[in-house]
Amino acid sequence: MIGRLNHIAIATPDLRAAALRYRESLAAPAQVSEPLALPEHGVTTVFVDTGNTKLELLEPLGEHSPIAKFLEKNPDGGLHHLCFEVPDLAAAIATVRAANIRVLGEPRIGAHGLPVVFLHPKDCGGVLMELEETAPASAGHR
Repeated sequence: MIGRLNHIAIATPDLRAAALRYRESLAAPAQVSEPLALPEHGVTTVFVDTGNTKLELLEPLGEHSPIAKFLEKNPDGGLHHLCFEVPDLAAAIATVRAANIRVLGEPRIGAHGLPVVFLHPKDCGGVLMELEETAPASAGHR
């Protein structure tokens, strides 16, 4: 059911410093996006394109951000979730629910403008998983 790894999300208390680290220290200047605020998700995000996948750097946007809660437990930040592509999000949700994997909330539009859902980490070996519906073939990937 799952397709390619779309991105690895890393929570950070300082998005500017994290982006600078990838842009300058790790020599990825052209591959680091500008910050994008996603109020409906409670985050500001920057993407680092590594060629074979992306890193999504996440900073809390507001005190009720799920990233703020994560950073309370992990003040220096760290791995937050893995995102996998699926061709049909509704079918993927039905499949995981049939396997007794809890879906956290309803599908929402994610950072790439495509529908996403999260799967409960307790049902996925301790890893928060995001499923992102792939773009139609004619639209390509962002």
